[in-house]
Amino acid sequence: MEYGVMDATALAALVARRDASAEELLDLALAEVERLNPQLNAVVLLQEGVARAAIRKGLPDGPFRGVPFLLKDLGCEAVDFPSHNGSRLLMNTRYPRDSAIFERICATGVVSFGRTTAPEGGVGPATEAAVYGGPTRNPWHLGHTSGGSSGGAGAAVAAGIVPAAHGSDGGGSVRIPAASCGLYGFKPTRARLPDGPYVGEGWAGMTIDGFLTRSVRDTATFLDACHGADPGAPYWAPPLRDSHSAAIARPPRRLRIAMCDTTFTGAPIHPDCRDAVHEAARLLESLGHHVEPARPKADVAGMMRAWTKIVACGTALYVAKTVAARGRPLADGEVEAVTQGAIAYAATLSGADYLEAVGKIHAFGREMAAFLPPYDVLLSATLAEPPAVVGRFAHRTEDFVHYRMGAGMVFDYSPFCAVFNASGQPAASLPLAWNADGLPIGIHLAAPFGEDEMLIALSAELEAARPWANRRPPQQDAYKQN
Repeated sequence: MEYGVMDATALAALVARRDASAEELLDLALAEVERLNPQLNAVVLLQEGVARAAIRKGLPDGPFRGVPFLLKDLGCEAVDFPSHNGSRLLMNTRYPRDSAIFERICATGVVSFGRTTAPEGGVGPATEAAVYGGPTRNPWHLGHTSGGSSGGAGAAVAAGIVPAAHGSDGGGSVRIPAASCGLYGFKPTRARLPDGPYVGEGWAGMTIDGFLTRSVRDTATFLDACHGADPGAPYWAPPLRDSHSAAIARPPRRLRIAMCDTTFTGAPIHPDCRDAVHEAARLLESLGHHVEPARPKADVAGMMRAWTKIVACGTALYVAKTVAARGRPLADGEVEAVTQGAIAYAATLSGADYLEAVGKIHAFGREMAAFLPPYDVLLSATLAEPPAVVGRFAHRTEDFVHYRMGAGMVFDYSPFCAVFNASGQPAASLPLAWNADGLPIGIHLAAPFGEDEMLIALSAELEAARPWANRRPPQQDAYKQN
């Protein structure tokens, strides 16, 4: 058994055949944490006792029974898994009940044993939160970021600590780590997965949970196990025609695909990313799909300004609620500079400004919906550059607007992903390319609202045509340094 190269489906099959036990797999995962985490800084808040107690009690007979699993240290609230939520302000937060998404993850039979690092507030395309004592690094090259905000999940899965991990995505936070770490990352249609009971609508409906996986089939199985609104949810996704797993069992129909090899505003992207888009287009054409150049005419810049306002207000709200609940003011150093900047920016916005931003997001979704016909899928890079060096997106500045929208900053680096959080459309990052430096380059595919099954079926077809499972990052004794 090669634990570090098998996906969750394969490991679950070992347990089902009694060729391995849940205890043995947990031992292997914990050993990999001990071996690899000192350099990666990806896994935190280990709960080995909780995991072993769950095994002794008897795991649910789900599709991933006995497979080790990690939860993002942001959201996925669970009684037995305290959380820092990426912030010194929220260190060791405890929860009175389990979230709906955690309950559904548990029902798959996984053995959750800890959490993975996330940036403070889930803001940013890198994971370097002060509460964890240093940056989370990319297994492909320690000098580069593993992405954000699910950067710890991406690093842990890519390094082979676990075959799959929980993530969440409010502006690319599953897809950016997937692109950075050579993994598959799928953002479902808005409200495909439950948010309750702790969240009504994250960032005006732009956030959603997800998974970082080595294979499309693992993502399909997790989505089938976890989809569906929780009681009282403010949004509902269109019902599936069948299931994600059924969709990947057969090829999709031949599709009409729009290819964009620039940003959606027409700006050039890094040659490595542009070339990867062209290669993906050739692969799609070789499979019989029709590909032609096109880019949306939607107001992307206006959407990004609205996104920035909404996220600033959301950041200010969680800080204010935390401070009010404990009854003492915010102390120096409890939140990072970008969070301080978000609070200051939010203070300049009125309730009308916030509602105007939400209205802009809704209008943008309609603009994107109008663009896709006659196309079925929009192809682009996931990021405009290869994975950034550690420190570039550290939370050192208090200028929150510049951090998000300034030249060379977050939206220049990641101009594609947040588009589909705003529109609510399903989107995925596929690890179809690596550059000459050995860094992964993600390819991004997006589909119309509700067309998750078509998108995941296309992903599976591309995975079969250009397998990526044999691409593994160097192990600890061979990690590249700056």
